[in-house]
Amino acid sequence: MRQGDTPREFSLIFVAMGVSLGHVQQDALGLVTMVGLVTIAASTYMITYSHQLYAIFEPFLAIFERKATPREPPEAGAHYDNGYTVVIFGLGRFGTAIGMRLKKRGIRVLGVDFNPLAIRRWRELGLETRFGDATDPEFVAELPLARTDWIVSTIPIHPSGLSHEDTRTTLIQLTRMAGFSGRLAVASHHSVDTQDLLASGADMVLEPFQDAADRAVDLLCGAPEEARTEIPPIDTEQKQET
Repeated sequence: MRQGDTPREFSLIFVAMGVSLGHVQQDALGLVTMVGLVTIAASTYMITYSHQLYAIFEPFLAIFERKATPREPPEAGAHYDNGYTVVIFGLGRFGTAIGMRLKKRGIRVLGVDFNPLAIRRWRELGLETRFGDATDPEFVAELPLARTDWIVSTIPIHPSGLSHEDTRTTLIQLTRMAGFSGRLAVASHHSVDTQDLLASGADMVLEPFQDAADRAVDLLCGAPEEARTEIPPIDTEQKQET
């Protein structure tokens, strides 16, 4: 069971204690057990399909919002527009390497990550960034995607919880819900995921190890070498924190 199911577990224990002490009738235990099983099963599916359910019920949720709801202030000095050709989610080594090479070719890139250290690193490299969660529907909907041709996800996969939600498929769903009509590329370190990701709506699946091996073979077979884009080493203190 998930952590959220803990109160329901305690309710069963308390009712069972009440029955054993004679303070609660036997029928109450059966009722509480049935309610617990139904809510546990329902919450599992609601968590798994939370984004789809949100898209369905979003028009009806406005009546519960307060007027003039305060929002987090934008970052000082930051300026965002709709002129980004590529938006990269996940600013680790692979995402940074892609961003630097795109910038070198004169392509405007916006990087998105939930790690403040990764955001700071990108800004030190002269790249534009935005701090946020790729699984937050409101955040994704507010991104400047009107003129974006590609969304690239290099976010590491760390399935968690009972539903084992895949961040890559969640991002695909959220960007499409936000009206993004461009193309989507996601990174995968396992070839078995390729077909599932393509079926989920990805236009391209990047496999870093396979792609690097293909390029190495091309070079060994006589392909012309290209000048490498050097990325300054990560600060030792930052690397330890990461």
